[in-house]
Amino acid sequence: MDLGNRSLWIFDMDGTLTRSVHDFETIRNTLGLAEGAPILESIAAMDDAEQAAALGEVAAWERSLVARAAAQPGATELLTRLRSRGARLGILTRNLRSLAHLTLAEAGLAEYFAPADVLGRDSAAPKPSPEGIQLLLEQWNGLAHEAVMVGDYVFDAQAGRAAGVATILLDPDHRPEWRGFADLVLDELADLLEHLNG
Repeated sequence: MDLGNRSLWIFDMDGTLTRSVHDFETIRNTLGLAEGAPILESIAAMDDAEQAAALGEVAAWERSLVARAAAQPGATELLTRLRSRGARLGILTRNLRSLAHLTLAEAGLAEYFAPADVLGRDSAAPKPSPEGIQLLLEQWNGLAHEAVMVGDYVFDAQAGRAAGVATILLDPDHRPEWRGFADLVLDELADLLEHLNG
């Protein structure tokens, strides 16, 4: 896949640009969810009162992790390279938008993203919905063939595929069931530098 002509780059945050510190099974246990169940989708199936309580629990858990945020190896170099080429950079996370801003700041990555280009689950339907990608493309007056979605989870690749953009999956665990949604599969973010031209 030629990445040289891709000028619109959308990144997942947790586990992609920042080191993964989320123990998702812990919050699933707190909420009484089945092992491996998608958290936001499971909450959406609850009644209104349960939803409100569960979302409050998730937000408090996410907020508690902000202070541990750190950039992935290669993140600063990659974002600097893309910015030097004139690329537009965005974030699409299943986290809350306000906490995404705090996390990026704590990890030393906030300077690479315009505030309006950081979207969370309260900005658009969460991934795997393509809505957030489509919203960023609209904000940028961009087209799908100019864009790339980079993430470390199947929902990232599924959202990108549904939006018609190129998809890059970071998959150090080599999960074959996820790879069909990705145009390029890498072990880690730093490997992406080798795929950029120039």
